[in-house]
Amino acid sequence: MADRVTVIGWDGSPLGAPARAALGAATLVAGAAHHLDLPDVPAAAERVRLGSITLAARRVARHRGTAVVLADGDPGFFGVVRALRAPEHGLEVEVVPAVSAVAAAFARAGMPWDDAQVVVAGSRTLRRAVNVCRAHPKVAVLTSPGAGPAELALLLGDVHRTFVICEELGTSRERMTVLTSDKVADHVWRDPSVVIVVGGHGAGASTGTGQGSGWIAGREPGYPREHRGWALPRPVPGAPAARLTTGESAQLRAAQLARLGPRAGDLVWDIGAGGGTLAVEAAGFGAAVIAVDRNAEACALATAAARDRGVQLQVVHGGAPQVLEDLPEPDVVRVGGGGLRTVTACADRRPERLVTHAGNRDEAEALGRVLAEAGYAVECVLLQTLELDTTRWSERDRTVVFLLAGTRM
Repeated sequence: MADRVTVIGWDGSPLGAPARAALGAATLVAGAAHHLDLPDVPAAAERVRLGSITLAARRVARHRGTAVVLADGDPGFFGVVRALRAPEHGLEVEVVPAVSAVAAAFARAGMPWDDAQVVVAGSRTLRRAVNVCRAHPKVAVLTSPGAGPAELALLLGDVHRTFVICEELGTSRERMTVLTSDKVADHVWRDPSVVIVVGGHGAGASTGTGQGSGWIAGREPGYPREHRGWALPRPVPGAPAARLTTGESAQLRAAQLARLGPRAGDLVWDIGAGGGTLAVEAAGFGAAVIAVDRNAEACALATAAARDRGVQLQVVHGGAPQVLEDLPEPDVVRVGGGGLRTVTACADRRPERLVTHAGNRDEAEALGRVLAEAGYAVECVLLQTLELDTTRWSERDRTVVFLLAGTRM
């Protein structure tokens, strides 16, 4: 095992005294090509190019001597420190940090970032990173080859955002470019880069420097305080949203959300969204949500509800299942209307979970067969709710509905 391992962050500025001292004593130095070319790296030290972090960590662990690992920015923030400290390597490390690439990118842009989400886009996480960009008004994306600005923009599709693209921060080739997302795929971008994705509406959407009431980094969980709670009662009878949400009690909506389990990085389809009540509540959990309805009035109400709740929502006006063909792949789906053809079309896209409901047992059995034949484990429960008027303790509304939930096997 190495006698001593020091991880040094580098942000393009001259190294400080602790970093220079550690490098001067190093018998092995690991880093990217531009790190190994730094004048402070001892000529006699063994040099290891960082490709696979795991392979480099194994080489450092086998070294007998003093090792230094150089990394861009703050190596403890989505950096090499986590890999080096993995139990299988048995390394104890000292860290000399630098300004993180994310902090540097926001500084170059002159934007606050305590209200931003920060994600890593890689070969396995690109789609989830894009979903976070759909769901939040300010996101910093640490990119990688094959998961850069162009790929982010292409997967965002019709969701329009502004991209602040910071390439090769801290080097002589550093460049910052501001473009709308529809223009980003027309360019070739250099790695590594940090992309700040801003736009939409909702809490934290402002890119200014005004005083806010923030107290927690990133987006505050849930809704603004004035909208505390979820699975709230249906709109009052006679209101437009009530006319467009048929057969759905708050209890049914709560059960549907519980089965779906929307979370950050997910893409939720809400088909037959009506006034957008469930779609907006799913977005409140941090998921990206596409609300689909054939009724133009419903789409307008869903858009207004999202704005009122301070969440992002993509609303698609059109009839299912035809309109679903051009939508990006979902993680979970709620089918509030559309019948067997729509449930079949949704199941064909293989979401992890799909929930729907039926008004009678025959319809429930038919829906259950469709899900089972598509390879889903099916759960069906009968929900009966009775709402009381608590001023007179009289019956106000009674609903009986079959809830079906399919989990991909």
